[in-house]
Amino acid sequence: MPNNEIKQVMIKGRLIGLSGVDEAIHKIAGIQSSPGDDEIQKRLLELISLNNYIPANMREAYGKAFLREFKIAQGLPVASEDVSGLRIAVLGMGCARCSQLESDVRDILSEMKIAADLRHVTDIKEIASYGVMGSPALVINKKVVSVGEVPPKSKIRQWITETCNLQDNS
Repeated sequence: MPNNEIKQVMIKGRLIGLSGVDEAIHKIAGIQSSPGDDEIQKRLLELISLNNYIPANMREAYGKAFLREFKIAQGLPVASEDVSGLRIAVLGMGCARCSQLESDVRDILSEMKIAADLRHVTDIKEIASYGVMGSPALVINKKVVSVGEVPPKSKIRQWITETCNLQDNS
């Protein structure tokens, strides 16, 4: 059964909502041979463009973003230049508090008009890699800022603002 869930992908500093990204990644990951990055990128572009408009002049940027999403989904290393901007992770198995934290962060990013790579990490091994022992946890640009609670929106807004100011000054 096709999964038409919309996934937000960071492309050239903008979040773009696309349908069928996870399904395409899953399909490419299931290939027995080990295609190279160029082939993976090409196949993902072909599959995802079946259900989404991809401007001709942005195909290369979309392809790079799809390859980055594929590597992240497969737990493969991602080149640091491929991951820029604000990266936020909500860590938790999907309980109501985890979902509330993700929703709060998404609301704040929308209110502040900030594009960010927001992920909800539910894989126990990936959560453990952050060294947290409680959930939900909030990670902003690889820094754990909260564990075991849904912080007030004002505090989340403060952390995002501080992180953005640090990026602007570097």
